[in-house]
Amino acid sequence: MTSEKRVVVIGGGLAGLRLANRLGPAAAVTVLGEESHVPYNRVLLAEVLAGRYAPEVTALPAPGPVLRRGVRAVRVDRAERAVHCDDGTVAPYDTLVLATGSNAVLPPLRGLFEPEGRDLPDGVHAFRTMDDCLALSAAVRPGVRAVVIGGGLLGVSAARALAARGAVVVLAQQGERLMERQLDADASALLATHLTELGVEIHTECRVRGLTTTASAPPAFEARVSGGGAPGNGAAPGQRRVTGVELADGYRLEADVVVLACGVRPRTGLARAAGLEVRTGIVVDDHLRTSDPRIHAIGDCAEHAGQVYGLAGAALEQADALAAVLTGAPAPYTGTRALTRLTLGGGGGGAGAGNGSLDLAAFGETTPRPGDDVVRLADATRRTYRKVVLRGDLLVGGVLLGELSTVGALARTWEGGEPPHDLFHLLTDDGGH
Repeated sequence: MTSEKRVVVIGGGLAGLRLANRLGPAAAVTVLGEESHVPYNRVLLAEVLAGRYAPEVTALPAPGPVLRRGVRAVRVDRAERAVHCDDGTVAPYDTLVLATGSNAVLPPLRGLFEPEGRDLPDGVHAFRTMDDCLALSAAVRPGVRAVVIGGGLLGVSAARALAARGAVVVLAQQGERLMERQLDADASALLATHLTELGVEIHTECRVRGLTTTASAPPAFEARVSGGGAPGNGAAPGQRRVTGVELADGYRLEADVVVLACGVRPRTGLARAAGLEVRTGIVVDDHLRTSDPRIHAIGDCAEHAGQVYGLAGAALEQADALAAVLTGAPAPYTGTRALTRLTLGGGGGGAGAGNGSLDLAAFGETTPRPGDDVVRLADATRRTYRKVVLRGDLLVGGVLLGELSTVGALARTWEGGEPPHDLFHLLTDDGGH
């Protein structure tokens, strides 16, 4: 690749900026970033919501003039090899990279939208972007009744953050347990205990049917009932405001704020419109190429070998692999072995302050198959839990809660695909040192 080769990257998030930084002067790179904010690490949004980090702490390394902020790509013309943008500009390319990420899933709830409308009621928030985070932060104050819909990684993070801000939090999860994709039943139960001690009320096997709303009151009334403050989400008179969440069993949860943490969906609209192959995500091969060899896809929008990862680690690995491809040193991308890690703090001035924090990590297959061996170590006093799954002589997955000194050594053994030499040593506190 020469510096005259034009590479256009659609998406100014973790994957797109990592690729641009890796390519450096090897190509003439243009990154089209839809958000107007300084690029940020989405993984840290829950820490901003909790008040532990200022928004500027989440900033990614400055990409320089290659990034065009606040510009949305609206059409890819494969015949003329150009990207048309919403500001009327056209970005010609020799190589195009789709790093369009994913959108929050908005569930089909009764009352979420008005007929023919697409505006969420005041007080209802997705939790995916910095704008989502800042709007939610502005709406939360001590005593606010908040309902989080979704008990996966994002919902658990949001519930913890809202509790740290002093909100009265209810978490509604349709599945049998929290973080059921990553954690087994025992680990999930420990997580639920920790969140309960932070003041979060948890409802599992709980299906949300709809929202109840009312017309927003005039500003003068809002100021009186909120102690002089502005409306939580800057609502104009006549807009709908959420008042509650209705469950399928008829129970109603009162709510001033509702957070939709129902998962994410790859952003594939541009790829579909351009005629590229799309299944769940934009289909790519081992060189991250789409069905058009001049167009690649990486990050949350990409589907490789039937897998859409939706994780920061995979996005970074794909960006690095594609940078090697584009600079003439390709090595096949064979997939990402994902490690999920989360710290749930008890800090802040709200419910649960002083309860400390809970660290958790999960990797690989945490649910054993028939014939697998499982080793567990649990300490009820210290609230630590460690479980690994063995298939033959190989470590295929594990879950750790409460103390993660051994996670590095276990993850390296798992990633290396080598039989563990001393499993007990790996599982004890000294195993990671």
